[in-house]
Amino acid sequence: MNPPKHIVSAAAVVINEQNELLLIKGPRRGWEMPGGQVEEGESLSQAAIRETKEESGIDIEIVAFCGMFQNVGLSICNTMFLAKPVGGQLTASAESLECGFFPIEEALEKVKWKNFRQRIEYCLKPELHPFCIEFHDDSNI
Repeated sequence: MNPPKHIVSAAAVVINEQNELLLIKGPRRGWEMPGGQVEEGESLSQAAIRETKEESGIDIEIVAFCGMFQNVGLSICNTMFLAKPVGGQLTASAESLECGFFPIEEALEKVKWKNFRQRIEYCLKPELHPFCIEFHDDSNI
């Protein structure tokens, strides 16, 4: 019997001192928070830090673990962190067509892909932490 195959990812909801949210515009999903798959031998928080740097050029410090969203149908666990910027320069990359900090309400309006807006909203509500949201979506992410 083969062991189960799961995808584990980590994403960061990054808020700056002006209370603006960092978003990247990906080629497939549009505007979203930075994040991606955790590499072998990498911690969840380090993955969120690395992915944010790769996708936006911004260095971050993790403020809190917020929770996770589990796509049961596709065996994907997405861990969510709240973070603050501590350096770097906004820079688009091969993984991001654009990136920037936006006022929170404006940022939330930009996020259209599946439940990504909900993920950000949950991270912005400390009273919900830690959360574990399980859903079934067998469509390609």
